[in-house]
Amino acid sequence: MDAPALDAWSTAAALAAVTHSLELMVAVRPTFHHPARLAKQAANIDRISNGRLSLNVVSSWWKDEARRYGSTFDVHDDRYARTAEWLEIVSRAWAEPSVTFHGRYYQVDDLVVQPPPVRSLTRPRPVLYAGGESEAAKSLISAKCDAYVMHGDSPERLAPKIADLRERRDRAGLPPMQYGVAAYTIVRDTEREVQQELARITTVTPGSPGYGNFQDWLANTKLEQQLTVQDYSVSNRGLRSGLVGTPEQVAERVEALSRVGVDLVLLQCSPQLEEMERFAAQVMPLVGQSRRVAA
Repeated sequence: MDAPALDAWSTAAALAAVTHSLELMVAVRPTFHHPARLAKQAANIDRISNGRLSLNVVSSWWKDEARRYGSTFDVHDDRYARTAEWLEIVSRAWAEPSVTFHGRYYQVDDLVVQPPPVRSLTRPRPVLYAGGESEAAKSLISAKCDAYVMHGDSPERLAPKIADLRERRDRAGLPPMQYGVAAYTIVRDTEREVQQELARITTVTPGSPGYGNFQDWLANTKLEQQLTVQDYSVSNRGLRSGLVGTPEQVAERVEALSRVGVDLVLLQCSPQLEEMERFAAQVMPLVGQSRRVAA
């Protein structure tokens, strides 16, 4: 919060106009973005990009951010109840000629979103990604979203999570979901170089930048596993996915994630440009062509 940062939503609109093939996944918070206005804005950006917009719907955990921007911050399960209403309005606005909805958190009357997002047989709407480990999160995501994004973890721990969401979708008679995982990557030629880089990036200690946000995270989330400072230092437990080592070791780990059902790797690295170029040159040629990697 104390460092310069671009606004994701307006940046996405700019990128939509000057790119041709990138999927533009933008994080949105129901507490920050009213569903009626968001549905219209998203449809417009999707049209500009010719159908390349997707949304990562975040039910919020950062209480201090809400305070700073004067936004509502609900307790945990209420945040997901709010998101359920938000998703219903957005989804219906993209699919129906007019929407009226009166709920606990949102009310709209005769909402019209025209033109709608770009539609095709394989993509009826912008993909709705969401993540969460609580029962409230998994119940909501399996019912109302298109893709489940998970914190970094080993293939062995990811497999039952994917199986659980698949079972929920099957029981509801819904089409299959996509599954993504956060993964921080360190690609080096030797173990010594790997360990040096690992030490450099895991530096969140009491009093350092980001430590207060770590405490905020712990206080306002419901996690399946204990989160360490080292986990938080690279965001979304990315190191637990294990994309650390030589190019051959990292490529094999990507394939291991694929074998348990991961469709999308949300790649993290620092410095981003240099490490993305390294990953593209040294790892991606070793990985099957069907894999999707996003940075």
